[in-house]
Amino acid sequence: MLSSGLPHGSVPRLERPGPLRDRVYEALLELIITRALRPGQHLVESELAGHLGVSRQPVREALQRLNTEGWVDLRPAQGAFVHEPTEEEADQLLTVRTLLEAEAAGLAAADPTEAGLAELREIQELGLAAVARDDVDAAVALNARFHTAVMELAGNTVLAELAAQVDRRVRWYYTPIARQRGRKSWDEHRELIAAIAGRDGELATRLMREHTEHTRRSYHAREK
Repeated sequence: MLSSGLPHGSVPRLERPGPLRDRVYEALLELIITRALRPGQHLVESELAGHLGVSRQPVREALQRLNTEGWVDLRPAQGAFVHEPTEEEADQLLTVRTLLEAEAAGLAAADPTEAGLAELREIQELGLAAVARDDVDAAVALNARFHTAVMELAGNTVLAELAAQVDRRVRWYYTPIARQRGRKSWDEHRELIAAIAGRDGELATRLMREHTEHTRRSYHAREK
Protein backbone atom coordinates (compact mmCIF):
# COMPACT_ATOMS: atom_id res chain seq x y z
CA MET A 1 0.00 0.00 0.00
CA LEU A 2 1.08 3.55 -0.62
CA SER A 3 1.68 5.36 2.65
CA SER A 4 -0.86 7.97 1.53
CA GLY A 5 -3.26 5.32 0.25
CA LEU A 6 -4.60 4.08 -3.08
CA PRO A 7 -8.06 2.52 -3.40
CA HIS A 8 -8.00 -1.24 -3.93
CA GLY A 9 -7.97 -2.13 -7.61
CA SER A 10 -7.31 1.43 -8.77
CA VAL A 11 -3.82 0.87 -10.18
CA PRO A 12 -4.03 0.40 -13.95
CA ARG A 13 -2.14 -2.40 -15.66
CA LEU A 14 0.63 -1.14 -17.90
CA GLU A 15 0.25 -2.07 -21.54
CA ARG A 16 3.40 -3.38 -23.19
CA PRO A 17 3.65 -1.32 -26.41
CA GLY A 18 5.42 2.04 -26.30
CA PRO A 19 8.27 3.47 -24.19
CA LEU A 20 8.03 2.54 -20.52
CA ARG A 21 8.28 6.16 -19.37
CA ASP A 22 5.23 7.04 -21.49
CA ARG A 23 3.22 4.13 -20.13
CA VAL A 24 4.10 5.07 -16.56
CA TYR A 25 3.16 8.69 -17.31
CA GLU A 26 -0.25 7.64 -18.67
CA ALA A 27 -0.89 5.35 -15.70
CA LEU A 28 -0.06 8.05 -13.15
CA LEU A 29 -2.04 10.67 -15.00
CA GLU A 30 -5.10 8.42 -15.04
CA LEU A 31 -4.75 7.87 -11.30
CA ILE A 32 -4.63 11.64 -10.79
CA ILE A 33 -7.58 12.37 -13.09
CA THR A 34 -9.77 9.76 -11.38
CA ARG A 35 -8.56 11.07 -8.00
CA ALA A 36 -7.27 7.70 -6.91
CA LEU A 37 -4.26 9.94 -6.24
CA ARG A 38 -5.84 12.92 -4.53
CA PRO A 39 -4.93 16.62 -4.82
CA GLY A 40 -2.20 17.37 -2.30
CA GLN A 41 -1.22 13.70 -1.90
CA HIS A 42 2.48 12.94 -1.43
CA LEU A 43 3.87 10.79 -4.23
CA VAL A 44 6.68 8.47 -3.19
CA GLU A 45 8.74 7.21 -6.13
CA SER A 46 9.59 3.84 -4.61
CA GLU A 47 6.00 3.09 -3.65
CA LEU A 48 4.63 4.12 -7.04
CA ALA A 49 7.29 2.02 -8.74
CA GLY A 50 6.30 -0.98 -6.63
CA HIS A 51 2.63 -0.61 -7.49
CA LEU A 52 3.34 -0.28 -11.20
CA GLY A 53 5.96 -3.04 -11.26
CA VAL A 54 8.73 -0.83 -12.66
CA SER A 55 11.98 0.72 -11.49
CA ARG A 56 12.11 4.20 -9.98
CA GLN A 57 13.67 5.79 -13.06
CA PRO A 58 10.55 5.82 -15.33
CA VAL A 59 8.49 6.98 -12.36
CA ARG A 60 10.92 9.85 -11.79
CA GLU A 61 10.75 10.78 -15.48
CA ALA A 62 6.95 10.62 -15.45
CA LEU A 63 6.76 12.85 -12.38
CA GLN A 64 9.02 15.39 -14.06
CA ARG A 65 6.72 15.47 -17.08
CA LEU A 66 3.62 15.72 -14.91
CA ASN A 67 5.25 18.60 -13.08
CA THR A 68 5.93 20.39 -16.36
CA GLU A 69 2.28 19.96 -17.37
CA GLY A 70 0.94 21.18 -14.03
CA TRP A 71 -0.42 17.91 -12.65
CA VAL A 72 2.28 17.45 -10.01
CA ASP A 73 4.19 19.91 -7.82
CA LEU A 74 7.86 19.14 -7.08
CA ARG A 75 8.85 20.79 -3.80
CA PRO A 76 12.53 21.12 -2.82
CA ALA A 77 13.50 18.80 0.03
CA GLN A 78 9.90 17.52 0.25
CA GLY A 79 9.26 15.55 -2.92
CA ALA A 80 6.37 15.28 -5.35
CA PHE A 81 2.74 16.10 -4.59
CA VAL A 82 -0.42 15.96 -6.68
CA HIS A 83 -1.24 19.53 -7.68
CA GLU A 84 -4.10 21.19 -5.82
CA PRO A 85 -5.97 23.35 -8.35
CA THR A 86 -7.05 26.79 -7.22
CA GLU A 87 -10.60 27.99 -7.73
CA GLU A 88 -9.29 30.47 -10.30
CA GLU A 89 -7.54 27.72 -12.29
CA ALA A 90 -10.71 25.65 -12.39
CA ASP A 91 -12.85 28.63 -13.31
CA GLN A 92 -10.62 29.64 -16.20
CA LEU A 93 -10.52 26.14 -17.66
CA LEU A 94 -14.24 25.47 -17.27
CA THR A 95 -15.04 28.84 -18.84
CA VAL A 96 -12.92 27.97 -21.88
CA ARG A 97 -14.63 24.59 -22.02
CA THR A 98 -18.03 26.34 -22.18
CA LEU A 99 -16.92 28.44 -25.14
CA LEU A 100 -15.56 25.45 -27.08
CA GLU A 101 -18.41 23.07 -26.41
CA ALA A 102 -21.21 25.57 -26.99
CA GLU A 103 -19.72 26.28 -30.43
CA ALA A 104 -19.40 22.55 -31.11
CA ALA A 105 -23.03 21.88 -30.20
CA GLY A 106 -24.20 24.51 -32.67
CA LEU A 107 -22.05 23.05 -35.43
CA ALA A 108 -23.20 19.51 -34.61
CA ALA A 109 -26.82 20.55 -35.16
CA ALA A 110 -26.08 21.85 -38.65
CA ASP A 111 -25.95 18.43 -40.30
CA PRO A 112 -25.96 15.56 -37.78
CA THR A 113 -25.48 12.02 -39.06
CA GLU A 114 -27.78 9.19 -38.00
CA ALA A 115 -24.74 7.24 -36.80
CA GLY A 116 -23.61 10.17 -34.69
CA LEU A 117 -27.03 10.64 -33.14
CA ALA A 118 -27.28 6.91 -32.44
CA GLU A 119 -23.95 7.07 -30.61
CA LEU A 120 -25.13 9.99 -28.47
CA ARG A 121 -28.30 8.11 -27.56
CA GLU A 122 -26.37 4.97 -26.69
CA ILE A 123 -23.99 6.88 -24.43
CA GLN A 124 -27.00 8.59 -22.85
CA GLU A 125 -28.55 5.26 -21.89
CA LEU A 126 -25.26 3.93 -20.56
CA GLY A 127 -24.79 7.12 -18.54
CA LEU A 128 -28.21 6.85 -16.95
CA ALA A 129 -27.49 3.22 -16.06
CA ALA A 130 -24.19 4.23 -14.45
CA VAL A 131 -25.93 6.89 -12.37
CA ALA A 132 -28.63 4.41 -11.33
CA ARG A 133 -26.04 1.99 -9.95
CA ASP A 134 -23.99 4.86 -8.45
CA ASP A 135 -20.92 4.03 -10.56
CA VAL A 136 -19.15 7.39 -10.45
CA ASP A 137 -16.09 6.30 -12.45
CA ALA A 138 -18.24 4.99 -15.28
CA ALA A 139 -20.45 8.09 -15.23
CA VAL A 140 -17.42 10.38 -15.48
CA ALA A 141 -15.92 8.36 -18.34
CA LEU A 142 -19.25 8.27 -20.19
CA ASN A 143 -19.75 12.00 -19.69
CA ALA A 144 -16.37 12.63 -21.33
CA ARG A 145 -17.28 10.23 -24.13
CA PHE A 146 -20.58 12.05 -24.71
CA HIS A 147 -18.91 15.43 -25.08
CA THR A 148 -16.27 13.96 -27.37
CA ALA A 149 -19.03 12.53 -29.57
CA VAL A 150 -20.64 15.97 -29.84
CA MET A 151 -17.26 17.37 -30.88
CA GLU A 152 -16.96 14.68 -33.55
CA LEU A 153 -20.42 15.54 -34.88
CA ALA A 154 -19.36 19.19 -35.13
CA GLY A 155 -16.82 18.16 -37.78
CA ASN A 156 -14.31 20.90 -36.95
CA THR A 157 -10.85 19.36 -36.50
CA VAL A 158 -9.24 22.45 -34.97
CA LEU A 159 -12.07 22.83 -32.45
CA ALA A 160 -11.79 19.15 -31.55
CA GLU A 161 -8.04 19.47 -31.02
CA LEU A 162 -8.50 22.44 -28.72
CA ALA A 163 -11.19 20.60 -26.76
CA ALA A 164 -8.94 17.56 -26.40
CA GLN A 165 -6.34 19.73 -24.69
CA VAL A 166 -8.74 20.53 -21.86
CA ASP A 167 -10.63 17.22 -21.76
CA ARG A 168 -8.50 15.54 -19.12
CA ARG A 169 -8.65 18.50 -16.77
CA VAL A 170 -12.42 18.68 -17.25
CA ARG A 171 -12.61 15.04 -16.12
CA TRP A 172 -10.43 15.91 -13.12
CA TYR A 173 -12.75 18.74 -12.07
CA TYR A 174 -15.91 16.78 -12.87
CA THR A 175 -15.08 13.70 -10.81
CA PRO A 176 -15.75 15.24 -7.34
CA ILE A 177 -19.14 16.61 -8.45
CA ALA A 178 -20.33 13.72 -10.66
CA ARG A 179 -22.54 12.27 -7.94
CA GLN A 180 -23.92 15.72 -7.11
CA ARG A 181 -24.78 16.41 -10.77
CA GLY A 182 -26.18 12.89 -11.09
CA ARG A 183 -29.22 12.32 -13.29
CA LYS A 184 -29.72 16.06 -13.86
CA SER A 185 -26.62 16.16 -16.05
CA TRP A 186 -27.92 13.31 -18.19
CA ASP A 187 -31.36 14.91 -18.47
CA GLU A 188 -29.57 17.95 -19.89
CA HIS A 189 -27.76 15.66 -22.32
CA ARG A 190 -31.12 14.31 -23.52
CA GLU A 191 -32.40 17.82 -24.24
CA LEU A 192 -29.19 18.55 -26.13
CA ILE A 193 -29.56 15.40 -28.26
CA ALA A 194 -33.10 16.46 -29.18
CA ALA A 195 -31.89 19.92 -30.23
CA ILE A 196 -29.10 18.45 -32.36
CA ALA A 197 -31.44 15.90 -33.94
CA GLY A 198 -33.90 18.73 -34.68
CA ARG A 199 -31.10 20.70 -36.38
CA ASP A 200 -31.72 23.65 -34.08
CA GLY A 201 -28.24 25.12 -33.81
CA GLU A 202 -29.27 28.11 -31.71
CA LEU A 203 -31.02 25.93 -29.15
CA ALA A 204 -28.18 23.38 -29.07
CA THR A 205 -25.67 26.17 -28.45
CA ARG A 206 -27.73 27.60 -25.62
CA LEU A 207 -28.36 24.22 -24.00
CA MET A 208 -24.68 23.28 -24.09
CA ARG A 209 -23.70 26.64 -22.65
CA GLU A 210 -26.18 26.21 -19.81
CA HIS A 211 -25.10 22.59 -19.27
CA THR A 212 -21.40 23.39 -18.96
CA GLU A 213 -22.16 26.43 -16.80
CA HIS A 214 -24.09 24.20 -14.41
CA THR A 215 -20.97 22.06 -14.09
CA ARG A 216 -18.77 25.09 -13.48
CA ARG A 217 -21.07 26.45 -10.76
CA SER A 218 -21.42 23.00 -9.17
CA TYR A 219 -17.65 22.69 -8.95
CA HIS A 220 -17.34 25.98 -7.09
CA ALA A 221 -20.23 25.06 -4.79
CA ARG A 222 -18.88 21.59 -3.99
CA GLU A 223 -18.07 20.45 -0.48
CA LYS A 224 -14.34 20.89 0.07
